[in-house]
Amino acid sequence: SGLETVLAEWESGTFVLVPEDEDIHTAVERRLTELVGAAGGKLHTVRSRNDQIATDFRLWVMRAIDELDERISLLQGVLVDQAVGHIHTVMPGYTHLQPAQPITLAHWLMSFFWMLARDRERLAGARQRTAVLPLGSGALAGTPLAIDRQMLVDALGFNSYSHNSLDAVSDRDFVVETLFALALTNTHLSRLAEDVVIYSNPLFGYITLNDRYSTGSSLMPQKRNADPMELARGKAGRLIGHLTGLLTTLKGLPSTYNKDLQEDKESLFDAVDTLNKLLPVVTAIMQTLQVNPDRMRAALDEEMLATDLADYLVHKGLPFRQAHHIVGGVVRLAASQKLRLSQVPLDSLRELSDLFDADVSGVFDFDQSVARRAAPGGTAPQAVQAQIEAARDWMQGRAV
Repeated sequence: SGLETVLAEWESGTFVLVPEDEDIHTAVERRLTELVGAAGGKLHTVRSRNDQIATDFRLWVMRAIDELDERISLLQGVLVDQAVGHIHTVMPGYTHLQPAQPITLAHWLMSFFWMLARDRERLAGARQRTAVLPLGSGALAGTPLAIDRQMLVDALGFNSYSHNSLDAVSDRDFVVETLFALALTNTHLSRLAEDVVIYSNPLFGYITLNDRYSTGSSLMPQKRNADPMELARGKAGRLIGHLTGLLTTLKGLPSTYNKDLQEDKESLFDAVDTLNKLLPVVTAIMQTLQVNPDRMRAALDEEMLATDLADYLVHKGLPFRQAHHIVGGVVRLAASQKLRLSQVPLDSLRELSDLFDADVSGVFDFDQSVARRAAPGGTAPQAVQAQIEAARDWMQGRAV
């Protein structure tokens, strides 16, 4: 009842700190002793601030990971829902930000689903290694009293207890791992944000952000800036900095506990707060995104079908490297005569390879180009549909 009173005072803001309180631990013990007498002095039995702080922090990290996992899951669900409606929406795919091959919008959306899936797996692994109980390690050497550490494991929701007290009080691997997982998650959000910023640019016009998530200019009335996504992109550098900073702190420490370890809190607290604010906004943006299929279709260029033309020759029995060389000649010929690939006369094609025939005209179809990429993991509608089903199965497995 004494501890419950102390908790109630903290929650109500009536707990009074006095100058003699060295820190939160001594403040709680002092107040408990005032309430229950000498028995309050037993609170610190077999405990050191070193193992107690490590235990508290691990409990906090486990809860934080669980909350973030749920937020990432919501974003994944939105990506899947959007993908379902755009399995047949064809758009340009890019490498080096240069037009490459036709893909579907669903395939683009699902690429970020799988990035986030790996992020959740990394966080789950970090949580598993966080769930190791340090309590009972004392300051560094353990305790002479016969305590039941397994009972503490079960009572506090850990998976196991630590096997070396020196390591237990100074281990901050779990913080570094979590920071890395969060920094990489934000990096993936940054990549999504960059694509959204580019695709919403009027020069592309593939997507339009909901008015709620775009901002204007104090000077230029026509502006619709994807500010929230720019902030998502910018926050990634901040989280990477937190990770680098903590690693730099840890790299020079001697073994067991050192006060430098206090630096682990601020970086992780900020990283968790940042993603907790960021993820709902990115989720809402992707959920309310307006897609402009006509602009995507208009941006398709027949040069993106050059690989299909090479594949045509491969199906005729030509080694791909030779086919690649021949189609390079076709592309140069079309450019020199200011023709689309489909406008190059069959006679001119046959001068480059007698494998070209009248059926080559079937190559120059963007929908068919996409449909031909039907191997598992490809951009063909049936492959994307299978991918979506695999994603749903993955999500269901995570929920079990």
